[in-house]
Amino acid sequence: MLADSDYDAGMSRRRQVLGRNHVAQAEADKTPFDSRFQQYITESAWGAVWSDPTIDLRTRSLLTIALLAALGHEKELAMHVRATGQTGVTAEEVREALMHVAVYAGVPAANRAFAIAKRALAEAAAVGGSQKLE
Repeated sequence: MLADSDYDAGMSRRRQVLGRNHVAQAEADKTPFDSRFQQYITESAWGAVWSDPTIDLRTRSLLTIALLAALGHEKELAMHVRATGQTGVTAEEVREALMHVAVYAGVPAANRAFAIAKRALAEAAAVGGSQKLE
């Protein structure tokens, strides 16, 4: 098991990237069935990986977007595209990450990811969280 500090760092980074409301809702939705999983992703993904200073937040965000797009994880892709307002990633940088997906993971994956990213950016712009892709 990871140290409590990984959990605390993970919760802090998770709030910073996804927003306090998102994390509060995820915590409120937690049940005994998935609480261990929520603890695991908070410690591992957000505490040990996202909180490591070796790669800056913008780069981590772009890596995550490209990987989620390439793997077809649509819900998580939309969530991380909406979070670009907190990570400093521009809509143009999202576009370029998805162009990389087209070359390295295939046009069908990128085509779907572009549609998801356009919706997510529009949603974020509507609430003032990010800019819309021109």
